[in-house]
Amino acid sequence: MSTYTLDTSTSRAHPTPAPMRRLTVPKIQERKAADGRVDQPIVMLTAYTTRMAQLLDPHCDILLVGDSLAQVIYGLDSTVPVTLEMMCAHGAAVVRGSYHSLVVIDMPFGAYEASPAQAFESAARLLKETGAAAVKLEGGEAMAETVAFLTRRGIPVMGHVGLTPQAVNMLGGYRARGRDDAEAKKIVADARAIAEAGAFSIVLEGVMEDIAIEATKAVACPTIGIGASAQCDGQVLVIDDMLGMFERTPRFVKRFDDLAARITDAARTYAADVTARTFPTEEQIYRGK
Repeated sequence: MSTYTLDTSTSRAHPTPAPMRRLTVPKIQERKAADGRVDQPIVMLTAYTTRMAQLLDPHCDILLVGDSLAQVIYGLDSTVPVTLEMMCAHGAAVVRGSYHSLVVIDMPFGAYEASPAQAFESAARLLKETGAAAVKLEGGEAMAETVAFLTRRGIPVMGHVGLTPQAVNMLGGYRARGRDDAEAKKIVADARAIAEAGAFSIVLEGVMEDIAIEATKAVACPTIGIGASAQCDGQVLVIDDMLGMFERTPRFVKRFDDLAARITDAARTYAADVTARTFPTEEQIYRGK
């Protein structure tokens, strides 16, 4: 058993023994009882760096290395350009910075859709190179065969249905899904198909609340909502949205801080001190004895 705490007084991880075991896929599954009740909702946030993982880890059950890094780290317009190399690099960083949370990594667009065999090759690489415990992939009934293929071969899979960002070109945008009866029925059917294929949990993104509630009741595995319902078995947000790092955020995001404003203020103060030559002071300067 590997148990660690992390020295957060520096920006680097220094493992030392601690009486804590990392959460596992079965432990997450067990949160949802046979009668469908969840006594302790699942707390999940995205993370992309070691330091952020260190800060979030004590408070989360799952850290998701999301392909949302496309926008929040790399400034891309969508998640479509994300590569396996990107996910491997950031996934390894998050694993190094955590010791408690289950780490799940997004499978990037184009790395799993062609065939179950392609999905296995990509997922195996992600887990080998990062040390993460599971992968997440988007899609419903069309991906059920792939989910079953992976889980039978020892790769835990988190599903993702509803608004699937990798399909933005097909969907025509990021609007909430399930506004008509046909689409609503499809979302619930997608959730059932992925759950029956062996997914240990399912993200429900950007769906009408009644659909999220129906899907949560329809599947045995935990559901994790993002723009869905408080009655999902857990919740996830993109960390940069939750911290207020961007001026514009989706309606379903609650800003728990305004970090962008605080960073701006700190940078402004720094610039003023440098310009006025009031930084550095004696406290920050090395002098010979």
